[in-house]
Order: sequence, then C-alpha cells, then structure tokens
Amino acid sequence: MTKKDREVIEVVGTVKEALPNATFKVQLDNGLEIMAYISGKMRMNFIRVMPGDRVKVEISIYDLTKGRITYRFVNKEGNKDEG
Repeated sequence: MTKKDREVIEVVGTVKEALPNATFKVQLDNGLEIMAYISGKMRMNFIRVMPGDRVKVEISIYDLTKGRITYRFVNKEGNKDEG
C-alpha cells in the first residue's frame, strides 16, 4: 500500500448537478453531498458525466467536502456515450 492509497477515501455516489468548469455536486451513498471535479484521465479520454450518473469519487482525508471523480459506471439501460 503506497502513501497515496492511504490518503484518499473511495466512495460511490450519484451526480446531482453539473456546475461550471467540469465540477459537479455528488450525492454519496451515505447521504453526504460533496463538490467533485473530473480527473485528468477522464478529461483526456472525453468521458462525459451527466446528472444521474453513478460515479466513483476519491475524497481526501483532509477535506471531506471535496473530491475527484475517477470512474463513471455504465448505465444498466445501455445508453452509453457515443463518440
């Protein structure tokens, strides 16, 4: 386990609102609502995040109100983004 692995908490949540500059309000499964931004790899690969999507978020142990979206789960309906 590296030092970086110990400094983040990974949780799953639902995107509630899209805000400017690729930031989002995310409702976590435990009921908390945080501000999250898209990670660099998701920006590079043009992964689109929309309200209602299920996402994996990394939260710093130092500030539990902000996080980074690292993964968008595929919807069960099969309506993936077409590039």
